[in-house]
Amino acid sequence: MRGESGKGDAIIPVVPEPRPTVAVDLRALVPEATGIGVYTREMLLHLAALGGFDYLGLAHREPHSDRLGGLREAGLSIEHQPAPLGVLWQQLRLPRRLARGDADLFWSPLQTLPVRCPVPSVVTVHDLTVLLMPDAHRAKVRFSQVPFLARSLARARRVVAVSAATADDLRFHFPQAFQADPGKLRVIHHGVSPAFRPAEAVERRAIREELGAPEGYLLYAGTLEPRKNVEGVLDAWLALRADDPGTPPLVLAGGYGWHSRSLLRKIERMRARGTREEGGDLMVLGRVDDDRLARLYRGATVFVYPSFYEGFGMPVLEAMASGTPVVTSDRSSLPEVAGDAALTVRPEDPTVIAGAIRHLLANPNQAADLAGRGLERSRAFRWERSAAQMEEVFREALG
Repeated sequence: MRGESGKGDAIIPVVPEPRPTVAVDLRALVPEATGIGVYTREMLLHLAALGGFDYLGLAHREPHSDRLGGLREAGLSIEHQPAPLGVLWQQLRLPRRLARGDADLFWSPLQTLPVRCPVPSVVTVHDLTVLLMPDAHRAKVRFSQVPFLARSLARARRVVAVSAATADDLRFHFPQAFQADPGKLRVIHHGVSPAFRPAEAVERRAIREELGAPEGYLLYAGTLEPRKNVEGVLDAWLALRADDPGTPPLVLAGGYGWHSRSLLRKIERMRARGTREEGGDLMVLGRVDDDRLARLYRGATVFVYPSFYEGFGMPVLEAMASGTPVVTSDRSSLPEVAGDAALTVRPEDPTVIAGAIRHLLANPNQAADLAGRGLERSRAFRWERSAAQMEEVFREALG
């Protein structure tokens, strides 16, 4: 500081307080980024933009650059400590890395924590399907989560659930984790990228022409696996085609998941027959990149997602943000995300799914109204808001 005389007084530089460092489990970005990978990347990008913390990404293998989506450019430091399995790294190598003392807090966006975590911690839980639907997961996924869930929830200073439905599941199955401090459990919804937006009529026509479906198409986007009820989508579409051969084509976008062999065989049989009644105009695109996925949403006539269980249901939000009317399930978090801006159905009955789709195809004005409500609802889900809430959770965990 400068004295009153302004002469001969030393100037003491003001050194800003160093920002706390949050170490982050990046294992969800090592393979192809699915739901949790997208969540991890988007949340970190927006957390970095807030500037309240420094971030250090850690994993058992170095994530491929195209899965990071600009995280390095946003200032994220990334390290990997090689290990043959992610869970071995998490439980054995990660604690030793955290013990170096250069991280103030550890955040796991991947359900569980190391049993021995030498720094305060926050964990995000997306769903409890490993307990509620164990057959929907590979053995290695069950092994990497089930033994550690209870201890992770008890140890964490804050637990973040991505939906109220997931929070309810946590309170029901692990009540002891929240008895002493019910406030440690927080709900922070996903956001949605601005890449998911409605199309003008000219762009919509172009998307449909490129796909070979100029009159429009029905869309399912997500992993092709039993938990997502893709067979229910197929059966509903076949029923619609049997009643009306002019029913729009069905587009499936997503890679095959666990226990999908019977689904794969069914799709192959339908495509081999190739008739309009039994599988003509069924388009199976496989995994698509983010740009193409956004275009598929924009061009769709109806988005169909009658999943049996979702911790959040990101595709429903993406479709609504794209101005596409949605048919989804009345289970788990999906009504929470959709609100009154989608038609919700019993996922077990393909005839009910077909009836909802038929209603929207036959009533374009109602479909347009639903799309408008979905677009308006989607505006409440923003990554900027999610990141600000998460940063507050980090501050509480350090407090």
